[in-house]
Amino acid sequence: AITMTTVATVLVTLAIAPLLTALFARVFLRQTLPTRTWVAIGVAGLGIAWMFGHQALAPGASMTGALVALGVPIAGATNWVLLQHLHQRHHQRHAADPSVQAPDMLPAVLIGALLSAAIALPLALPFSATPRDLGLLAGLGVFQLAIPCLLVVRLSRELPAAEIALVGLLEVLFGVTWAWLGAGEQPSAATLTGGAMVIGALILNEMMELRQRRRSFASQHA
Repeated sequence: AITMTTVATVLVTLAIAPLLTALFARVFLRQTLPTRTWVAIGVAGLGIAWMFGHQALAPGASMTGALVALGVPIAGATNWVLLQHLHQRHHQRHAADPSVQAPDMLPAVLIGALLSAAIALPLALPFSATPRDLGLLAGLGVFQLAIPCLLVVRLSRELPAAEIALVGLLEVLFGVTWAWLGAGEQPSAATLTGGAMVIGALILNEMMELRQRRRSFASQHA
C-alpha cells in the first residue's frame, strides 16, 4: 500500500483495526458493545470517509493504495476475533475439565509467515533483489514483523486489549512523523483531519475502557 499512497494514509487506515475488531466481535461473537464504542466506531468511520473522500475527489488521484491498506485492519480484526474465539472455547473446556491447557498460539505466527511467503512467492518472480535489498528485507522481516507479532500474541494473554491498542497507536504517530522528517512526505490536510478523528475516537474509547476496568478491579478488591 505504501508504494501506492502516502505512509500517513496507510497508518491512519491501520489505526481503525481495534474498532473493526470490536465491530467484528459484536457480529460474529455476539459480544455486547458499550455506547462509547459505537460512538467511537461512528467517529472513526467519518474520519476514514473524510480522508478517502478527499483522495477520491483529488485530480488524478487513485484509491488503490488506500483500498489495499484497508485490507490490513480487516485481516487484523479477523485475526483478533479468531483469537478471542479460541480463548472463549478454552475457558468453556477448562470449566468442564480443569486439566485442559490453554493453546499456545505462538507457533501460529510461524505458520502464518510460511503461508504468506508461499502466497507472495509467485508475485516476487523473477528475483531481482540485490544483497543490500535482501539485508534490508531481512531486517524488516525480523524487527518489523516477526518480533512485534510474537510480542503482541504473547502480551494478549497478559494485558487488556485496550492497553495493547493504545500502545499500537504509537506506530501511527511515529510512522507519520518519521516519514515527514526523514523522507519529506508531508501528509495532506484531509489525512491529518481524518487521522485526528480516528485516533481521537480510539484514544477516548480505550481510556474510558481502562478507567472502567480499574474501577471494577478496585471495587472487587475493596
